[in-house]
Amino acid sequence: MKRRGMPPAVLDAVLVLVALADTWANVDFGQRAATACALLAAFALALRRRLPLTTFVLTLPTALVTDAVFATLAALYTLSSHSRHRVLLAGCALTYAIIDFLPWPWTTLRATELAGTHNVLHLIYSVATAAAPVFLGQLVQARRELSLRLTQITEARETERLLTAQSVLAKERAQLAREMHDVVSHQVSLIAVQAGALQVSSRDTETRNGAATIRRLSVQTLDELRHMVSVLRASGSRATELTPQPSLADLQRLVSGSGMEAELKTDLPEDLPPTVQRAVYRTVQEALTNVRKHAPGATATVRIHHADGSIRATVTNTAPTRPPLPLPGAHHGLVGLRQRAELLGGTITAGPTPDGGYELRLELPTGNPR
Repeated sequence: MKRRGMPPAVLDAVLVLVALADTWANVDFGQRAATACALLAAFALALRRRLPLTTFVLTLPTALVTDAVFATLAALYTLSSHSRHRVLLAGCALTYAIIDFLPWPWTTLRATELAGTHNVLHLIYSVATAAAPVFLGQLVQARRELSLRLTQITEARETERLLTAQSVLAKERAQLAREMHDVVSHQVSLIAVQAGALQVSSRDTETRNGAATIRRLSVQTLDELRHMVSVLRASGSRATELTPQPSLADLQRLVSGSGMEAELKTDLPEDLPPTVQRAVYRTVQEALTNVRKHAPGATATVRIHHADGSIRATVTNTAPTRPPLPLPGAHHGLVGLRQRAELLGGTITAGPTPDGGYELRLELPTGNPR
């Protein structure tokens, strides 16, 4: 957690108050010129962030004619913490040291007074006093720049990590696209070809209709696979829609092309949210797929009703007329449907019917009571 220091305005006000206290302690208010210089220096600290050099110049007179030097030292520190011009900083520090060392007024200065151990110590003290805020300001500036640099390095590393993750994902997507193109698309193409050959060669009407359905679904699956492959090969370099998203208008085509005897009964309006429409479509699609896989020869009825601000979709099938073929499956269909319904605030229930069939029920809120 980042630590928060004192607000700048509050800190500036504190420095002004300290400078005024220094004036009160070290300035004789009977000397109007000295008092004016000290007050000018104290209030000039309010400008130290915007005009650090000007603030330092305004505080020099108080260091010259009074012992109230806090404002001058604070201004010199601020200038050092904001400036990289070392010659300027050395000149300002030297100026303060000279002003602090030489007595005021200068007309009383005698050359003999500059000699002696006491004055040498005084000179060393003045230089050290001037150098201290400069070194401290430079240290604070270096610390601030180091902190900024560390932040930039951290951000750069995070960006590099994201780019690496995206690169790995792009390679996986490209590999998956190759597999889909080389294996899945090839096998679906063979299914379509064989179904077409069966449709042409067979004399049985039911067999020909079944072969035509298989061929049509295979061609449709191939189109979707090709689009998926192109999306995967894009590797996220641009925004690409997977496929045109289905809506309630596609339900009749879905039921008619399900490859079995199915009936659709619905009274849904056309202004439902797209997410609700997709959820209903995918639920019906998954239910019809399960009927084809697990209940061969069964008939299905799809009922979708809108009432009291909710959608109720029911897919019911009769008992199968022949045993189902063993088909591979990951058994994730109903799990995915339940997750989709829960995200939309709905529920899905499923179970067998008394006559040996199966029923799947979806209920979703629409927010539009009817």
